[in-house]
Amino acid sequence: MICSARMPTNIADSEERIADRKRKRYAKRFTLNADSGFTLAELLVVLAVISLFVMLTQIHLFGLLRKNTFKAQTQELVSTMQMAARAAAETGRRYEITIDLIQQSYELKHITSSEIYVDRPEETPGEIIAQNNLTENCRLVYVWFDDGVDTNTKAWFRVGPVGWQNGGKIVLHDEKEQSYSIVVNALNRMVTLEAGDIQLLEPKRKDELLF
Repeated sequence: MICSARMPTNIADSEERIADRKRKRYAKRFTLNADSGFTLAELLVVLAVISLFVMLTQIHLFGLLRKNTFKAQTQELVSTMQMAARAAAETGRRYEITIDLIQQSYELKHITSSEIYVDRPEETPGEIIAQNNLTENCRLVYVWFDDGVDTNTKAWFRVGPVGWQNGGKIVLHDEKEQSYSIVVNALNRMVTLEAGDIQLLEPKRKDELLF
């Protein structure tokens, strides 16, 4: 009877092969390549794109909020009227700013006809240049003209080469119901924003005049 014993070298070789397979499985499990997922560079690019979109969204929202503030809206109306007065002086054209207190809006129109309808100013031929609606942060209250006429519906300010047809004021309220006045000066073409519902000089009756 012959007995053969397993040689120690064979046992050592088998254990080494087992350990080698374990190392390969471990290395494969924690190796990041193009087939198993994103590379570090790709992840950085994705994060950069997401950050850019977030930044653009914040800028857009901040711009909308800033545009809707009382100061921004009143300044835009003042700038529109100033632009009309300046353009009329430089080009000799006539312009009309319509203040709609019911719709809480205004528009700038270039008058394209020599004929102006005094009783129906909304029918005066013209080309609309700009329109804008106000928000609840900026509310039109009433308009007063320097000839003593006031309105809380619609008002028209016209300006030509020689200046404003009528002066007056546009009274607005902010979100805290504080009053402000956009003053239109017929003498020097100036349009300014003043705090409060300021009192302008009212026209005097004939019997009040000294001469």
